[in-house]
Amino acid sequence: MSKLSDNLDLKKDFPYTSFDEWKKVAEKDLKGLPFDKKLITKTYEGIDLQPIYTNDDLSNNPLVNSFPGFHNHVRGNKAKGNVENSWLVSQELPYYSPAEYNAALKFDLPRGLSTINFKLDKATLLSKDPDTADENEIGFGGTSVSTYEDIEACFKNVDITKYPLVINGGYSALPIFSLFISYFKKTGINLKKINATFLSDPFVYAMASGTTPFDVDAAFDEIYKMTKWSVDNKANIKTIGICGYEYINAGASAVQELAYAMSSAIEYINQMIKRGLTIDDIAPRIHFTFGTTTFYFMEVAKLRAARVLWSNIIDAYKGKEESKDIFIHSKTSVYNQTQNDIYVNLLRSTTEAFSAVVGGADSIYTSPFDETIGLPDEFSRRLARNTQIVLREESHLNNVIDPAGGSYYVETLTSDVATKSWELLKSIESNGGMLKALKDAVPQNEIEKVFASKHKDYAKRKNVLVGNNMYANIKEDKVTPKENDLKEFELSRKDYIKNFRVMGEDKVHNKVMGLLQEISSNPDNLVDVTIDAFTNGATIGEVGKSLQRKASDFQFKPLKLKRASEIFEELRDISFSYKDKNGYLPKMFLASFGPLKQHKPRVDFARGFFEVGGFDVIYRKGFDTIEEAAAESVKSGAKIFVICSTDDTYPELVPAYIKDLKSKLKDVKVILAGYPKEQIDEHKKNGVDDFIFLGADVYEINKMLLNSL
Repeated sequence: MSKLSDNLDLKKDFPYTSFDEWKKVAEKDLKGLPFDKKLITKTYEGIDLQPIYTNDDLSNNPLVNSFPGFHNHVRGNKAKGNVENSWLVSQELPYYSPAEYNAALKFDLPRGLSTINFKLDKATLLSKDPDTADENEIGFGGTSVSTYEDIEACFKNVDITKYPLVINGGYSALPIFSLFISYFKKTGINLKKINATFLSDPFVYAMASGTTPFDVDAAFDEIYKMTKWSVDNKANIKTIGICGYEYINAGASAVQELAYAMSSAIEYINQMIKRGLTIDDIAPRIHFTFGTTTFYFMEVAKLRAARVLWSNIIDAYKGKEESKDIFIHSKTSVYNQTQNDIYVNLLRSTTEAFSAVVGGADSIYTSPFDETIGLPDEFSRRLARNTQIVLREESHLNNVIDPAGGSYYVETLTSDVATKSWELLKSIESNGGMLKALKDAVPQNEIEKVFASKHKDYAKRKNVLVGNNMYANIKEDKVTPKENDLKEFELSRKDYIKNFRVMGEDKVHNKVMGLLQEISSNPDNLVDVTIDAFTNGATIGEVGKSLQRKASDFQFKPLKLKRASEIFEELRDISFSYKDKNGYLPKMFLASFGPLKQHKPRVDFARGFFEVGGFDVIYRKGFDTIEEAAAESVKSGAKIFVICSTDDTYPELVPAYIKDLKSKLKDVKVILAGYPKEQIDEHKKNGVDDFIFLGADVYEINKMLLNSL
């Protein structure tokens, strides 16, 4: 056996190959096809992804010489990354009953949950008590909370000081903020031991609903008063939420999500500064939430770029270095979740969580695989939670500081995303800021354009949703959403709140009435008065009414929140309805001709194409004669037939087969597998109704055929 030389020279043994040299070889292999069209990938962000990256790509990259915890924070806020303190497992428990929420929380906390991520129902977010809320608001989207007793029920036998607490308060979190502070005081919890976040993001709420529950300036006033109270009391409480998640769920690109989120942050900073706070008061009390999609490298680059943009913003406001420590919560996107073949959602949320970890998220929510069909159960919660635990404990991702650092591709992509986002952000600011942009529907319209492009690409299977537009499970039964009968719960909540109001002595009621009257005068110490009101027994609805919020006349164009798979679920619903009526799925017969190697590629393509629509695709064999194929076609009981062979054989096969078939059957549809351009007109004359091929619209063709039945 030969011995390695002591003077190993890798540069000599493996000579450097320049990009231009590699490109010449690649162009030769392409045999005349355009390099830019075949090997450069264009993204929805307007970024051209190169087929290969080299050290030369980093020569002018301003980000690569940074260190973790310093300067632009591209490598993370902490010098040791997740090595000492790993990211937080921050799962939501969207159960409508305080008791049910408490049971789920106590079960999950000792099993890996490391943050109490408390989700409120719609009525609570609107500061309504159950007896004044609409039926579709009570228990919708989260837990119904009105009183300090409800908070006690939610956190019974839970040491709330051991875990970070995160609550999304919707348009304004002041009532729920005050209710929780009241709970802390009433139960003797030391505020210094609390690490809490009460999120208020009026912009996201307005875009989700298309309107605002009260004036935007009043919402800013309430956010200011919460923030100032936290500053004055030296409380470790965040009070401003910036959410890019809803943009992603509407189909936005990574650049749009970043730019719109950062523009919102600038708007909130300006509003708080105008009211008397400093940038160093505000920055530590902002919590960012970004959605995470399945484009792995783009998501890694997006979170890294977010820290760069935030660092630039803090520099612009002349903030302290520690104000650059952005807190990023990553939430796996609903946009990519599906109702069909729902276990594939596990794979999607795993890759999304992986990218969030590598990108440097501080806390992560992984979607339960069944969240598209109803509330998660213990099993789906466990899998969602354990997805992160496996990434940490078995993949050891918490032992690497900035795992993407040094990658030619990711470093370049991070710079590209940051640059594009900064350009879009500057455009918004130069035109009046984010609030004006939302009123003018600029983000909404731009996101719709990207959504339309994505919709088209999914319909043509340029983008793949496994189990939906590709590799559909035709044996899967119709997915039935989990039933959540809230009627009995609504009645019990209404009875509870009515009984709660009449409990206690008259002097206590009189004190509450006096405090509510004081709240209505909007005093400087509004938060303290509101806390006292809750401590003495006020309800969230009573406080909400007393706040005397100015009515809003703003109308926003709402974001259209849709999942990518909805169009394919629509097709499957049509096929299941057909089955309910006829006892079997709609049938489709593949009329394949010649030996296996002649017809099999197009048979496989046709089967995959039409199983997306829920068709029972019948394939027997390759037929030798037109007569045999037509006879078997008739026996199949199908009304739709797909001819599968080669372009060379089609001129002879197609007219003869269709003539024979239509002499025996009426009202049939004939599809040709392939798209021989020079033959198209002739095939249409002979009775071909449509063609399937790479790039054909799988949604439109399947829908047309299903409707024809």
